[in-house]
Formats: sequence, structure tokens, C-alpha cells
Amino acid sequence: MNELPQLNRAALWRAGLRRSRLAVERTAPPPLEGALTRMVGLTLEAAGCQAAVGDYCDVLTGDGARIESEVVGFSGDRLYLMPAGDAHGLGPNARVIPRPRAGTVHVGPELLGRIVDGSGQPLDGLGPIACAETVRLAGRPINPLSRQPISEPLDVGIRAINAVLTIGRGQRVGLFAGSGVGKSVLLGMMARFTSAQVIVVGLIGERGREVKEFVERILGPEDRTRAVVVAAPADAPPLMRLRGAWLATAIAEYFRDRGASVLLLMDSLTRFAQAQREIALAIGEAPATKGYPPSVFARLPQLVERAGNGAEGAGSITAFYTVLAEGDDQNDPIADAARAILDGHIVLSRRIAESGHYPAIDIEASVSRAMNEIVLPGHFAAARQFRQILSTYQQHRDLVAIGAYQRGSDPRVDQAIRLWPGVQQFLQQDMRERVDLVSSLAALDGLLAEGNP
Repeated sequence: MNELPQLNRAALWRAGLRRSRLAVERTAPPPLEGALTRMVGLTLEAAGCQAAVGDYCDVLTGDGARIESEVVGFSGDRLYLMPAGDAHGLGPNARVIPRPRAGTVHVGPELLGRIVDGSGQPLDGLGPIACAETVRLAGRPINPLSRQPISEPLDVGIRAINAVLTIGRGQRVGLFAGSGVGKSVLLGMMARFTSAQVIVVGLIGERGREVKEFVERILGPEDRTRAVVVAAPADAPPLMRLRGAWLATAIAEYFRDRGASVLLLMDSLTRFAQAQREIALAIGEAPATKGYPPSVFARLPQLVERAGNGAEGAGSITAFYTVLAEGDDQNDPIADAARAILDGHIVLSRRIAESGHYPAIDIEASVSRAMNEIVLPGHFAAARQFRQILSTYQQHRDLVAIGAYQRGSDPRVDQAIRLWPGVQQFLQQDMRERVDLVSSLAALDGLLAEGNP
């Protein structure tokens, strides 16, 4: 009679377990602080503290300043940290303090019109940014079956792209070129001319002077009110450059999830990969392909796949990433990997740029993988005919130049020669001139009509 029913004994056992858990939580010590034991190159080594990969820590210098660092690896009870700022002033046994709620960033409409660094701190001197909401810096993956398809064209204001390489809303496109061929100028034209509710610009690893130039000359006062600029120039530590790309993408995701049409411009994807390479090599990862460790090629799709259309009811992120083809080599490892994970690529040619032709788009080497799904059959046929004319002339240009081609030998070549001046004029555009989608198609139809008397 004194024995408790089985149900009551189980309930009491669960209640006692909850009380014991609460007691443990109340008496649990705060995260263990550690001490800096070694610094080799860009890597800090700490012992005595507990933190997970991706967590942030504050490292205290001798004068009391705090240097934010991120846990990028571990070995046994040792943590490998990468500083996000200047590491001058650090010494042996400096205190390492793990930070709670690491890996989140503050976002909100208050970011519009502002310029921030890779950690979200303002660079424009307009005071602090008071954002109430937070999101994960690494984002949250979207079920690929939940994404809305790319179904409508996006007017980027550039005739050659609108007519022959039509971009869809929610598409992810790469701008491939060597240095000094006009990637940044073309990116700036898209920032001014593309119709989008929000523009997010990530200037990652590029020249510092380009930040002010992009804001004042390219965006201007009108477009700046709907833009957020994240700047992590070339002299920033690799962790800050890496974080700048994640932050720009996280901000774009925030506005997309609230139904906005977002234009994400990142200059450049190559500098993002190089920052990851610096970090990976510093913590001992072995290089694989031309000095790039495997983690670089794992990071690229993690970043790029976050752009695109959202789930039903959400907005879209149309993303343009510049890709630096080192030595104009289109088979550079990063260029090759980016081409495989993007929805299209626009190649800029140094040969075309040196002839004074701008924008220096190589139509034959460029492709928009979503074009046939978003344009009318007549538009697609006209673009294909334009490509054929351009390719025919390029194949016979040497014969034409030396006078070896006899007119009348091939009607297709005759047509290409007759239309070539119009083709060159069609593909060139002043950087301050905007040509909308309708005008681009009308110009294409008019050019082809001249070749079919």
C-alpha cells in the first residue's frame, strides 16, 4: 500500500531530473577564458578556453584594447583564431574571452543609405546604426524545391545584355575578366540602371579608393538611399574580407525574405576565394589545385547558393559576381569553379577593350543559362541569329582583312560583312547611357532587318 503507482513514480523522477538540470544550469560556470600562447603568421593559438569553430572571441592587448577574432580551427585543447583587425600590441598570455551569441549580425531598414565594414560597423561617419533584428551570418539554407523559378526578365539597362544575354530576376551571373578590362565599370552601370528596390554592394578585397568612387560617382545621391555598401578593401585582414562577403549576402537575404527585389553586386568573388585560401593555409590545410585548398571550393557554392529567388511569397536576389581571371586565363581554378555554379557568365575581353570597344563583352564566350526560359520565342531566335552573324564574321575576318574573300562566295559571310558596322555600334554603349529592355529589342530587330532586304 505504501508503494507509489508506476505513473506517479515516473512523474516524480522526471520532476527530479528537471530540478537537477536547473541546478546544473544555475551553477554552470561562464565560458572558460584562455590565454594566447603563440602567433604564427596570421594565426593566433590559444589554450584554456572553450569555443566552437565559427565562434568569436575577444583578445585583450596589453593596453586594454580588444581585438575581435574568429575560431577557424582547433587541435586538441588548442584553438586557432584569426584576428579581424590589426594584431599589433598582442603579446604572450594575452587573455582570450569567448563571446556569447556569436555568428549573428544586426540588420534592418536602417542599413539603407549606409556604408559599413565587414563586421557591420559604419564607415560613413553618420553615427551608429541601430538595427533591432538579427540574422545568422551564415544564413539558413532554402529547400531547393521551395524556391520560385526564374520566370521574368530583368532590365539591366545595357543593350548587349538585355538583347543577347537576357538576365532573369533571381539569376546569379558572373562577370569574368582580367584586371583593368572594365568589370567594375560594368558593375556600376548595372547598379545605376537596374530596376531593384534594394541594392546591396559588396566591395571585397578591391582597391580602397574604389569605395568612395563607387558611392559618390556611380551610385549618386538618389540610388544611395536604396543601397547598402559593405566595404572590406584589400588591406583588410582576410577574415574581414571573408566576413564582408557573408555580411553582404546576409543583408540581401534579409530584404529578400521581406518581399523586396534585391540586386546584389559583389566585387569580387575571386578576392573572397583568396581570403579563404589565406586562412586555410595559415591553419595548415594542404593546397590542392594551383595553391587553393579544398575548403575554398567548398565555400564558393555556400556563398553563391544563398542568392536567387526565395520561397513562395518572398522576393528575389539577382546577383552579379565579378571573377578575376588571372593572366586572362579563363581556365583559372576559381573562374572554372565559378562558371560551374553560376547561372550564366559574361566574359569581358582584353582584345576587345584594347580596340576601344566598351563594354568589352565577348558575346561568343558569354551565355545566360536562363534566357530560353524567360524570353519569347521571337526574341530568342533573333538573339541566336545575331550570334550566328557575329560568329560568321569572326571566322572570316582575316580573309576579309587581307582581301582574300570574294563577295558572293557565301551569302552568310556577305550578310555578316554588310551588317558588321551595325553590329559594332549595337554592342557599344556609353557608361552614362541607359538602354531599356524594350529599346534593346527594337534595336536588335532593326539591325537584323537591315540584313534581310
